[in-house]
Amino acid sequence: MILVSFLFACSSGTGNKNESKVDSLGHSAAANKKSTNDLAAILSKKQVPVLCYHHIREAKPGDSENMKSYSVSPSSFAAQMKALSDSGYSSILPDQLYDYLVNNVELPAKPVMITFDDTDGEQFSIGATEMQKHGFKGVFFIMTVAINRPRYMTKEQIKNLSDNGHVIAAHTWDHHMVTKYQGTDWDIQFSNPKKQLETITGKPLKYFAYPFGLWNLAAIPELKNKGYEMAFILSTKRDSTEPLHTIRRMIVPGTWSTSGMLNAMRATFNK
Repeated sequence: MILVSFLFACSSGTGNKNESKVDSLGHSAAANKKSTNDLAAILSKKQVPVLCYHHIREAKPGDSENMKSYSVSPSSFAAQMKALSDSGYSSILPDQLYDYLVNNVELPAKPVMITFDDTDGEQFSIGATEMQKHGFKGVFFIMTVAINRPRYMTKEQIKNLSDNGHVIAAHTWDHHMVTKYQGTDWDIQFSNPKKQLETITGKPLKYFAYPFGLWNLAAIPELKNKGYEMAFILSTKRDSTEPLHTIRRMIVPGTWSTSGMLNAMRATFNK
């Protein structure tokens, strides 16, 4: 049965000017010439801003406070993408972030990762369209139970995003809280969505976002065993023993101005 939370929000290779060659594993060729960093070296790296969007829609009368909070209007989203571009930011994708953290591969001078949760259809029709104007690519964390349902993305749209340089990643099957998993939940929520999305895109799937940003240490070996190289939380502090599977993100609420979003992003990731 689809959880009630499924209907709500949880708690970029570069643009064209920054594209680089990647190997069969999806990592840049330069990464293969570098040594792998240990835990201390990964933790010493400056954190990259990672934005998290949910609904790109106007808030409507009768919307819950949760829906209002996670709904960024189309005009606000467009203004935020323009502001990032005007401020000199370049979008990056998870392969680049992994190579930066693990293999010391350089990033653009002002990197930002733009991510989306929950498979909403307007992320395709509005989000990807606005990003394209600025040469940005994004990461779409897909909740597979929603695929082909009304107001959510279709298989064809997900494939289109992947074919056009965006990254498709996993966000469980039905948004069930990771901290409650046991028994067959690991396959239902981790393995099956990964296989389904790989079938749709024809590409390896290596990245995951925790619903509500909630995680526990029990989940991390399960993620690793199933081939997830990194996993994304929300604004809580990354774990000092598992930094690659607790990458921080910042939710962008609909109440922020464009300047407020930029200021919050700089303050959040300048730590």
